Amino acid sequence: MPHDTTLIGTIVAGLGVAFLMGALAHRLKISPIAGYLLAGVLVGPFTPGFVADTGLAMQLAEIGVILLMFGVGLHFSLKDLLSVRRIAVPGAIGQMAVATGLGMTLGLWLGWSVAGSAVFGLALSVASTVVLLRALQARDMVETEKGRIAVGWLIVEDLAMVLALVLLPTMFGGRGDEGSGMGGGNANLLQSAAIVLVKVVGFVAFMLIVARRILPWLLHWVAHTGSRELFRLAVLAIALGVAFGAAIVFDVSFALGAFFAGMILGETQLSRRAAEETLPLRDAFAVLFFVSVGMLFDPSVLVEQPGPVLATVAIIVLGKSLAAYAIVRAFGHPNQTAMTVSVSLAQIGEFSFILAGLGVGLDVLPETGRDLILAGAILSILFNPILFTLAVRRIRSEETPAAVADIGVDVPAPCNAGVVLIGYGRVGSHIGGLLCGRGEGLTVIEDQKDMASAARDAGATVIVGDATKESILRQAGLEDASTLLIAIPEGVEAGAIVRRARAINPKLVIVARAHSDEEVADLVRRGADHVVMAERETAARMAERAMLTLV
Repeated sequence: MPHDTTLIGTIVAGLGVAFLMGALAHRLKISPIAGYLLAGVLVGPFTPGFVADTGLAMQLAEIGVILLMFGVGLHFSLKDLLSVRRIAVPGAIGQMAVATGLGMTLGLWLGWSVAGSAVFGLALSVASTVVLLRALQARDMVETEKGRIAVGWLIVEDLAMVLALVLLPTMFGGRGDEGSGMGGGNANLLQSAAIVLVKVVGFVAFMLIVARRILPWLLHWVAHTGSRELFRLAVLAIALGVAFGAAIVFDVSFALGAFFAGMILGETQLSRRAAEETLPLRDAFAVLFFVSVGMLFDPSVLVEQPGPVLATVAIIVLGKSLAAYAIVRAFGHPNQTAMTVSVSLAQIGEFSFILAGLGVGLDVLPETGRDLILAGAILSILFNPILFTLAVRRIRSEETPAAVADIGVDVPAPCNAGVVLIGYGRVGSHIGGLLCGRGEGLTVIEDQKDMASAARDAGATVIVGDATKESILRQAGLEDASTLLIAIPEGVEAGAIVRRARAINPKLVIVARAHSDEEVADLVRRGADHVVMAERETAARMAERAMLTLV
C-alpha cells in the first residue's frame, strides 16, 4: 500500500476486536471490560496474528483519559473538591504509604534492591483514572459524597505521581539504583521538588484566575453562533488543549489539566451540553485504554511466576482496599462510603505503567517487576467490576431499610402515599418538586443518599434502597398506592420494576420513561400503562404550539 496505515490499523483492530469481545462478554453476562482487555491481548505482541502498534494505542488511550477526566470535572465544582480535602489528602497519602510498604516487602523478598522495591511498591499504590471513573459513572455515583471522596483521592494520587515521575530521574538518573538514592545530591533533589510544587501551584492559579474568565466566555460566544459543529469543536479543543498545555507548560498530567478545564466549564450553564458533546468520543477512547492495557500483557508470566503474580494482585486488591477502608472509617465516614472508596481504588493503571517504564529505563526496577505490574494491572482491572458489584449489593443490603433512619427520615412500614416515585435524579427531582409543591403525598425510592436527602428536603417520604427488590416496593406501600412513576433512565431495571409492581398491585397505574421505541414496547409488554418518550413529547408540544399559531 502506498501510504502508512499504522494508525488506522491500530484503531480499526482495537475497536473491531473490542466490539467482538465486548459482545461476547455481554452475552456471557460479565463485565465488557473483560472483553476489551482480552481484545488487547489478541492484538498485542505476545499472541500470534495481527499486532497493533502499542505506542499509538497508548497515545489514543491518553485521549480517553483526558475526555473522561474532563467529563468528571464538568460535574464537579471547586467547592466539591475542597469539601473532601480533609479525607482525600491524608487518606490518599496514607493508603499510598501502606501499598508502597507492601510492595517494597514483596520486592525485597524477591531479592531486588531497596530502590527498585520502592518503585515497585509506588507503582502498586496508585489507581487507574479510567477504571475508577467508569465504575462510578456506571452506578451514578460520581456526584454523590462517596464519588466526590474517591475522585478527590484520585486527584491527590495524581499529584503525588507527578512529583515522583520528576524526582526519580533526579535521584537515579543514569546511575542505577546504587546511586544511594540521591543521584544529584540532596540539593538537586530539593530543588526539583520545589520546582514541581511551584509549577503545580502556578497551574492551579492560572486556571482559577485566568482560564476561569476566558474559557466560559469563549464557550458562550461559540454557543451564541448557533453552530453545533463549532460548539463541539470548541469543547474538544478546550479539553484536549488545556490538558496538553498543562503537561507542556506546567509538567502536570493530562488528566489533571483536563479535570480543571472541566471543573471551570462546569460552573457555566453550558456544562450539560458540553458533557453530551464529548460522550461518544469519551466512550470510544476509554475502550481503547483497556485495549492498550491488554496489549502490554504477556500471558506467559502467569505460568512462569504464579506466586509473585498472586502476591502482587493481593497487594492491589486486598492491601490497598483494606488500608483505604480503615482510613475512611477512621475519619468517621459510614461503612457504605468506606466500602465504595476502597473497592474503587482496588486496581492500578496508566500511571503505574509510566512509572514502571521509567524505573526500568533508569535501571532501578528489574524487568520482572514491570511484568508483575502489568499482570497485576490487568488482573485487578478484570476483578474490579466484580468487586464493585459485590460491594454495591452489600451497601444496598445495609441501606435497606435501616439507611432511611441514617438520613433522618422516619418512615412507617409500609407507607401510605398515593403516589410512589422511583428515582430522584434529573427527571425525578422535577416530578417530585411539582407534586410536593402542590401538597400531594409522595413516597420516593432512591438508592443514592445524596439524592434521597434532596427528596426529603422537598417534602417527600424517602426510602433508600434498590427499587428492583420486591421488599423495597412493598415498604413504599405499593399495595395501596394509586400511581407508580418510574423516573430512572435504565430500561432494563425499569422493566423489572414494572413486572414486580404489577404483581404486587394489579390495579396500580404505572407510568415509566423510555429512550427508544424498543424500550416503550418492552415496558408496555411488562405491564406499564403509560410510557413517556422524551422525543415524542417534545415533538407533540412543539406541534401543539405550531397549531395554536395557525388558528
